[in-house]
Parts: sequence; structure tokens; C-alpha cells
Amino acid sequence: MAGSGNPEAGSLVSAYRSVVPVGARRRIVAGVPTPLRSVVKSSLTSVDAIRSATVVWAMGGRRKVPRHSAAFARRVVRVGRRHMRALLVEGATDWAARARNLHILVSVLEAGDIDYFCIRGTAQAVPTVAVPARLRETAEEMLRIAFDQTPGYVGPAEAAESAMQPGDEEKSWRQLRKQPVLRVAWYVTDPTQNLVFGADSGCELEFWTEKDERLVAPRPNRVADSIPVDAPRRSAPQALFSPVPPAYTTGDATTIAEFSVRLPEDHAFPIDVVYTWVDDSDPVWRSGRDTARGALTGGDLHEQAANDARYTSRDELLYSLRSLHQYAPWVRNIFLVTAGQTPAWLNTEHPNLRVVDHREIFSDPAALPTFNSHAIETQLHHIEGLSECFLYLNDDVFFGRPVAPGQFFHPNGLTKFFQSKALIPSGDLEASDLPVNAAGKNSRRLIAQEFGSAVSQKMKHTPHALRRSVLDEIEQVYPREHGTTQHSRFRSSKDIPVASSLHHYYAYHSARATVGDIRYQYVDLAAALAERRLNSLLAHRNFDTFCINDTVTGDDPDAQTRMLERFLEAYFPVPSPYETDGLPGIPSARRAELGSTDA
Repeated sequence: MAGSGNPEAGSLVSAYRSVVPVGARRRIVAGVPTPLRSVVKSSLTSVDAIRSATVVWAMGGRRKVPRHSAAFARRVVRVGRRHMRALLVEGATDWAARARNLHILVSVLEAGDIDYFCIRGTAQAVPTVAVPARLRETAEEMLRIAFDQTPGYVGPAEAAESAMQPGDEEKSWRQLRKQPVLRVAWYVTDPTQNLVFGADSGCELEFWTEKDERLVAPRPNRVADSIPVDAPRRSAPQALFSPVPPAYTTGDATTIAEFSVRLPEDHAFPIDVVYTWVDDSDPVWRSGRDTARGALTGGDLHEQAANDARYTSRDELLYSLRSLHQYAPWVRNIFLVTAGQTPAWLNTEHPNLRVVDHREIFSDPAALPTFNSHAIETQLHHIEGLSECFLYLNDDVFFGRPVAPGQFFHPNGLTKFFQSKALIPSGDLEASDLPVNAAGKNSRRLIAQEFGSAVSQKMKHTPHALRRSVLDEIEQVYPREHGTTQHSRFRSSKDIPVASSLHHYYAYHSARATVGDIRYQYVDLAAALAERRLNSLLAHRNFDTFCINDTVTGDDPDAQTRMLERFLEAYFPVPSPYETDGLPGIPSARRAELGSTDA
């Protein structure tokens, strides 16, 4: 759900785009000045907001009630073009909403003494509970009572929001009587109401029919399509069916033996995350950088190798960590690699987070200080305690919606990489090459020498799935190039992009990686359409990951900062446990200035 001030979030704007052909819209764009188009979109959004407020008022969502009362937590939120009832929950996350729905469903069935068992292996990445079909009427009655106490919704299997109906109304259940699988969800929202977790965060209820002393599944799963009616039930952690971070527990649930063991598609190995980060406002760091830069002759440094935009920090890391907490609960530990710096807001006491100084991992201390991300990436596999399989992220990379380990790693440990449509320039290395293109050409040369094939594609700016053993092997196979990159204090034409490209192609050619697919967006803050792209991201939230980059500073860096702050605070309003209490990403006065207020 997007804020009401977002022009891309209005249903009237959406309807305009769905009705007016692309060609006609392009002619309108060409003939109407940008400021006027913006005014029209804002007007349409305002009309939509007024209509929305009227519906909310009618549903009782704007009553003046004390914050400590139970009624205060009841909210009416907008989901797509519908208004739904939801419970306001501090710290709401997708995984927590999913686990909560499973916990409520299991509790309701147990309260009614209804036989059930949790199952795994369906095609849907949602918790699933099975109930014998002969007990359906009792189960529905118990759920109607539960929905009457805490409003929620029910719909057919894999239901979209448009198909969900109020769970406390008898007619909803009557319409679904022939459906063998139901989607149930108790909606939750965060205090800003920018996040709403509904049908997609629900769980499913299957009704298994009895035949020849066996219970038969109504749809396929990858474990068992039927079980004996009297199959022994056993207790298992609810986290087995709805993953939560290791630090959290959600109680136990009933299942059977077949659904409580490890499956071939399970990622049984730990997956860590590594960030590299720098605070460009640190005077000590800036002095060291300027001294190192001054020691180089003019021809030794490309103008884009050390421009200020490359190091600018706008607290993106805080929001990237929020995205990690919100959408990737399966991550084990987080390692933040820095030049002796620590963000003021970072909770360094968190047991699953550790700050790693460059001096701890560089095999040659003489290479420090360094201001070259390529150099730092050559040393990541030296981090003590790092898992074999890990994700490497820059702080300007974010998870945009729930992601699974399988999007980055195969269950057997093979990594996945994501190729860009952008190509490495053809030809040999030239003095005029941008640092990124020079690194790509160097990677291509090494792969050609080792494997005899010519790579041409760059990589998307996504989380990079890496293996320590592959990184270590690259260091051994290419010692000269690896060492040269480690000792390049700034990006150089001799660099190799170990973590962002070479690892992927080397692992692919040695049967340890495959080409993957991920829904991804790249936004350049200096681009003319940057604000529209950010608004679209916020309105639709339909990308797995996205990168917000600023390799070149625009004409108005302050405006870029304000635009980014508004977007990040709206997209990731829920603090993560990696933040210290009382230190939000944006000071409260600044947040009010940006128009982001608590509900």
C-alpha cells in the first residue's frame, strides 16, 4: 500500500494507464509539459483520496478513540482498490503476519478439538493446514466465531485480494462451500499504514476426503497425496511450516511424520549476508582518502573512480537492513565490513550482527587504507565465521517483497546469478574505459584464458549469491590479478570484479552456478524519471529487489536526498532489530517535514 500523496498509487491514474493505449499516452506526454502532467496526476490522486476517506469513515475506521483502547488497533486500510479491516501491529512484517495467521488458525482448530495436521510441499509458499472433510462444518463454525472476534477474510485457494470475503459473514462461507482449499487471513498493518499484509500473507486450509480408510489430499503436494486415517499425529515447531528468524519462536503445531522431515528442496545450510559500507562524512576517513588521492598522478585515476557520489551515504544501509528483516527472515548472520566505522544508529549488541574492520580480513595490511570496493571484495571470504554460502549486498540494494533462499541458491548449494542486458564493451582494454567497463573486460579475459569462452553480459545490481570456496579458489588461480586489485586504493583499469562478476562466471564454468531470474529494478537518482520510478515502486511493490544508485551527483543533491528519504521512509517504515532504540532513520522533525506521520 502506498501513501495517499503518491501520484502513482491512485486508482484513477491506474485506470487511465489501463484504458488509454500506449501510443496515445506517448503523444500526450510529448504534447503536455511535465509540470502540467504532474498537476493533473496530483489532482486525480486527491480525488481518489477523498473518495477513499469517505469509505473509511463509513466502515468506522476513523473514530476518535484512545490509543490504549482495543478499538484503536482496528483500522480500515486500502488494499488495491478495496478497503479492508486490519489490526494495527507495531513492527509488522510479512513473515510475522504469515506466522500469526498460522498460529491463529491452529489455535482455533485446537480450541474446537478439531483433528488437523500441518503439511508441507505444496506449490504455494504459504503455511497449509489439513482437516478431514467430515469436520468441515465444525471447522467453519469455529472460524466464523474467530473472525467475529478478530475481523479477517476468507477466499478460495491462491486467492487474490479481490476474491477475499469477510470471514464473519455466513454468505462468504456459503459461496465457498464447494472449494476444497481455502485461503484465510487476518490482516495486519503497521502504524504508518504504508504496509498491509493480507491475502498473500495468509495461510491455506485443505479439506482431505476419506476413502478406503485413508485421507486423500484435494491437490498435489511433494510429500504424500494420502495418509492412513489413523496416522499418528506428532508435535513440531510452527516455524517448520512458516519460517521465522532464529531469534523468534511461535509455538508448536500438530503434523504427521511425513511432513516433519527435511525435504530435498529445503535449504539445510546457513546463509549469511555481507554488507560493505563507508561513512563519507567521517573527517578522518575523508582526510585519508584525500591524502591517498593526492599521492596519485593525474593519469592514474579515472574521474569516476573516486568521485564523491561513489561514497555518499544517505543512511541507505538502515533501510536495506529493514528490507532484510522484513522480507528475508531465513538469513542467519549479518557482517558489516567497514573502515573502522560504525553507524551511530546500529545495534552492535545484536547477536546476529557483527561489524568487521578491513584490518581483520586483508591478507596484506600494506594494502590499507583502501577506497576501492573491488579491493574490499577480494577479501570477503576471509571473514571469520562467515558461512560457505552467503549474499553480498551494497547498501543501496534492497529487498522489495518476500524472497526465498531458492531465488539465490539451489538446495544443493549451487549459486544463481542475474545477468543484465547491459554488455561489456567489445575489444581490448583501452585507457578511456570507465572503471566498471575495464573491470568487465579483465574478467572476460580471465574467463577466456581459463575456459575458452567469451562472456559479454554485465550483472544486475542485485544481492550476489557467493561461496567462500569459490572466492578462495579464484585467489589461488589468479594470484597476480587478485593481488593487484587488493592493492588498488581506488578503482583502477587493472581491477578484477571478483564478487560482482568473476565469481559468477568462474562458478558457472566449473558447474557450481546457474543463471537465475529475478524481478529487479534499477533507479538512478540523477535520472529525469527517478521520482516517477520511485513512486511506482512504492505504489506496486512488485519487484524482488531494487537498487537506488547515484554514481554521478545531479544538479541538486539536496533534492535527491529529500526524494530518497521520502521514498525509503514510506517503503520501509518498520524498524529492524539492528537499530538502537530511539534512533530512527530520519529525525522526527525531519520526518514531519517530509510528510510522513504515524497513524
